[in-house]
Amino acid sequence: MILGIDEVGRGSWAGPLVVGAVVLGGEIIEGLTDSKKLSKKRREQLDIEIREKAKGIGLGWVGPAEIDEIGLAESLKLATKRAVQKIKTPYSEIIIDGTVNFLKDTNKEQFVTTIKKADLLIPCVSAASIVAKVARDNYMATMDKKHKGYNFKKHVGYGTKDHSNEIHKFGVTKIHRMSFSPIKKLKKPSVETTKQIGDNAENVASSYLQNLGHEIIERNWKTKYCEIDIVSQKDDVIYFCEVKYRKTSNHGDGLSALSTKKLRQMKFAAKYYALSNNLSDTNLRLITISLYGETPKVDNYLEID
Repeated sequence: MILGIDEVGRGSWAGPLVVGAVVLGGEIIEGLTDSKKLSKKRREQLDIEIREKAKGIGLGWVGPAEIDEIGLAESLKLATKRAVQKIKTPYSEIIIDGTVNFLKDTNKEQFVTTIKKADLLIPCVSAASIVAKVARDNYMATMDKKHKGYNFKKHVGYGTKDHSNEIHKFGVTKIHRMSFSPIKKLKKPSVETTKQIGDNAENVASSYLQNLGHEIIERNWKTKYCEIDIVSQKDDVIYFCEVKYRKTSNHGDGLSALSTKKLRQMKFAAKYYALSNNLSDTNLRLITISLYGETPKVDNYLEID
């Protein structure tokens, strides 16, 4: 009855630190090893089997804000304590991957052995590595949907070249670890603020359409050929909305940016959407909504013949 412990996300630029704790209790699971040496598909298969057979499983999470507040060393201790607290199965020994006893100065300290590469050698530690990795990867996949353009599903928050480029382009997010040196160097709050205001403008435009009786069907519909800010429906008509936003009224009416070229792009996008969704092109209409202000306000709505 050994409790195996391993962590994932220690060096990540974004996302949580997660510690896994597993008691296999003599159960034999073929293929257990360090989670990093397994394919995504194989990790997920083993994760299911571990959850079915293990006598006890615990996950300890520490988020980016906590990491920034207390530091990585204390976060590792806290995540380990949280994981162990969730284990209700009796155990007689604890093995932690690595050389640091994260349960030092607790009532569990005397039961701990630290072993380098334990996730390669000890099945329950391998299992802990796998369940922690799968749980964290799944979380980062949900963050990928929330923070468009950052590819969190691909690099899961680690310091890759692509991740660095994404931060340069879009700025940092709330799930980035602001205390980490690379993030301090790359941080561009103004870019994130501008992006957020743009998102707010689309939210306001969506609410405006809903107040007019529209049902929102799609937001930020994109293909490699075209994109549409908002797709909505009222009665039997499908509307394709281009949202135009500017910070101040001094920059002119947002609709002034609606060039002939932009109109052609909008018409193409509407027809492509209709074709992709088997819609009749006789009930399609283009609309634009113009907004301005630090807190976006609608100042013009136009239906295009």
